[in-house]
Order: sequence, then C-alpha cells, then structure tokens
Amino acid sequence: MSHAASLDAPDSGRRRRLLVLAICCMSLFIVGLDNTVVNIALPAIQKDLDAPASGLQWIIDAYTLVLASLLMLFGSVADRFGRRRVFQIGLTCFALGSLLCSLAPGLEWLVVFRAVQAVGGSMLNPVAMSIITNTFTDPKERARAIGVWGGVVGISMALGPLLGGFLVDGAGWPSIFLINVPVALAAILLTVRYVPESRAPRPRRLDPVGQLLMIVLLGCGTAAIIEGPDNGWTSPLILALAATAVAALVAFPLWERRVAEPLVDPRFFASAPFTGATVTAVCAFAALGGFLFLNTLYLQDVRHYAPVVAGLWTLPMAGMMLVCAPLSGRIVSSRGPRLPLAVAGLCLAASGLLLTRLSAGSPPALLLVAYALFGFGFGMVNPPITNAAVSGMPRAQAGVAAAVASTSRQVGQSLGVAVIGTVVTSAVVGPVATGFAPASHAGWWIVVGLGAVILALGLLATTAWATGTAARVAARLGAEPPAVRSGVREAPPERLR
Repeated sequence: MSHAASLDAPDSGRRRRLLVLAICCMSLFIVGLDNTVVNIALPAIQKDLDAPASGLQWIIDAYTLVLASLLMLFGSVADRFGRRRVFQIGLTCFALGSLLCSLAPGLEWLVVFRAVQAVGGSMLNPVAMSIITNTFTDPKERARAIGVWGGVVGISMALGPLLGGFLVDGAGWPSIFLINVPVALAAILLTVRYVPESRAPRPRRLDPVGQLLMIVLLGCGTAAIIEGPDNGWTSPLILALAATAVAALVAFPLWERRVAEPLVDPRFFASAPFTGATVTAVCAFAALGGFLFLNTLYLQDVRHYAPVVAGLWTLPMAGMMLVCAPLSGRIVSSRGPRLPLAVAGLCLAASGLLLTRLSAGSPPALLLVAYALFGFGFGMVNPPITNAAVSGMPRAQAGVAAAVASTSRQVGQSLGVAVIGTVVTSAVVGPVATGFAPASHAGWWIVVGLGAVILALGLLATTAWATGTAARVAARLGAEPPAVRSGVREAPPERLR
C-alpha cells in the first residue's frame, strides 16, 4: 500500500461512519417528526373526519403506544436476526403506514394505519442506536455520535408543528404523512449500499410474556384515561380496563425478575443515572405531548388561526430547540448532564407557570416567551437522557438500553396526551372558543409539576453517589465502568465498589 493510500484509508473509514450516522438520523428524523407534525393537523382532521376530542387523542396515542410497546422487542430481534435487515423492514413498514394514513377514509382507519406506521417506527430507533454504537467503536467518537443522535430528536420534533402548518395549509392533512414516503425510500436505498450488517455476539432471548404484559399495561391504562370522560369513570368498561392495567403493572416486574433474559433487565434500574434518565424522559415527553395538544387546539379553535399561522407561532419553540439540542450535547460531553437537566427543568416549569394565566385574548408576548422557554428546556433535555441511558451498558446490548429510553419517551408522550388532554377537555364549560383557555390551566399546572420533577432528578442523579451506582451496575453486567459524567470528581471504580 502506498503512503498516500495509507493516509486516505482512515479518512475514508471516517466518512463512511459519518454516512451511517446520517442514514440512522434520517430514520430518527421522520419518526420524531411524526410525533409532532400530526398535532398541527388535528383540527383539520377533526373537521374532515368528524372526530370527537377522544378521537384526536387516539390519533396521537395509537402511534406513541405502539412505539412504546414494541421498541424493546425489536431491539432484541435486531440483535438476533441482523440490525440492517430489521432496519430495512422498519423503513418499509413505516413508508407503507404513512401512505395508508394519507388515504384513510375515516377516523377508525386512520387510527389503525397510525399503528401500522408505529410498528415500522419501533424497528428504527433502537436498531439505529445499535448500528451507531457498533459503527463508532472509539469512545470519544461514539459519544459525539450519540450527542448528534440526541440532538436530532429535538430538532425533528421542533420542526413538526412548523412544517405541518405549511403542509396542511398548502396540500391538506394527508400531506403530513406523504412526506415520509420519499425520505424512507431514500434511507432504504442508502442502507443497502452503506450500512454493514451486524448482530449481537450472544443475542438475548425473546420474552413474549413480558412483551404481552407491557402491551396490556400501556394499552388498557391509556384507554381507561382517554375513554373515561365519555363512558363514565365508574362504568364497567373503564373499571375493567383500569383493573387489567393495574394487574399488568403488578405482574410485569414480578415476571421480569424470574426470567433469565427479561424484556427489561431490572438490574439496569439499580443505576441511578439510568433510572433518572428513564423518569426524566417520561416527564419531559409528557410535558411535550400535553403542550402540543393543548396549544394546537388553543391556537386554531380559540384564536382561530390557520394551520400555517399556528405553526409560525411555534417558531420560538422550534428555534430554541434547534439551538439548544446540539448545545446540550456539547455540554454533556464536556461538563456532564447536571447543568442541561437543571436548566431544562427550570425552563419547562417556568413555561407552564406562564401559561396558567392563559386566556382567549392573552397578549402575544406571553405566548412567545412561554413558547421560547419551553423550546429552550426541551432542547436541553434530550442529549443527557440518551447519554445516561447507554452509559455503562454492554455494547452488545446497547439496543436494549436505548430502547428503554426510547420507550420512556413514547410512554411519556402517550401519558401527556391522555392525562393532560383528558383533564382539560373534560373541564371545558360552554363553547370551546370561550371555555378552553380557562380549562387548560389545570393542564399547565401539570406541566409545572413535570418540570419540577426533571429539575430534582437532574440534581440527584448526577451526584457522586449516583455515579457509584452506575459503576456497580456496570460491574455486575460485565461491562467497563460507565462514562457517566456527573459534574463531580469520580472516584476510581474499585473505591466505588
């Protein structure tokens, strides 16, 4: 080999790794975009398909619930049968589901096709994270790649309302689904050419009982919350759904402790940073789900803005997310997750507090400041979640650890839409134009509480004690001590044990 060739080889390998990262981020972008782009179209869908408020909640939650239910399953399936193969199947299924959503003739069909879309999406996020962690073997390069990955989550969700507004105004609500099809097809072709196949050296066994309990818990619990106001909280259907969800909630951890290779390894949660990241993800995305659901209805049904104008009103939020997501990734790499998490919690709580004063004629300054604060807080929260979730876990099981974090995001968003949406819509008195704003105050107080929890977890899960728990978990799992940066001086592993 010539001297020039030897110099070019590392650069060629790095370019290929960056291209793999870009392909994985394309899949994350369309899945994340679909979490938020649909919100801006809800009033148009409601009018076109004659959907009730609970139907709007199901349009969102059919997607997030299926994602949450299947993410961990497909993380394990990809480790066993090949990550590239599962990734390609996921992209195909997502493109097909998106096409079907654009053609849906009624509300029930749209909800079903959203679930099909989510089946494909559940094959993408954890699998792409596994591809990234196995492509970037250098710890520093991997940390930067994960930072980019975490930033794309915030960016895709930030652009959703803005892009959705232009699409709904210009081409109708079906266009918000059609836009996914060419992106997914391009990602499929690039994956065939550039993404190498990989499997876990010793793939985990599947856990069908744990998987079933997870689906029952999330599905029945969410159905009880959404359908409770219409059916009555004491009706036989709602009581049966609630009882089934509680039974699954009790049975799930008991079963997982008995299985040699569980769907969710309970040992992961002995790590305070991992547990903190999981709960933080639930809280942050519950705040996001409630925020987008309430603001869409407020801007279009109360203030009577067109979808594109409503989308433009979210520019402060989108702009702050775009700026803060990569900034947070850099801070996590250099100083640890404490500062981004603390800032995120404070900003989300402050945004919710401002919006507890919302009225039909609130001044623009109040809305713009509240939206900017929310975007700042949400943009800061994603990279530390991703970083803490995979730190200290064996590289071969990175897909499972990433799937837990991704599942927590989707569970949070489902709960946010279900709980906050139900609390607010059931409290509306009189016409929506006059009754929605005061009814929304209860929802905004919930957002304040979620921000306070994120702040508390950010301070607690980044202490020396928390870092020690992560090191002990890593030792039990047979991994290297985790690269969890706490913002405090870390003791040597042997001292932590």
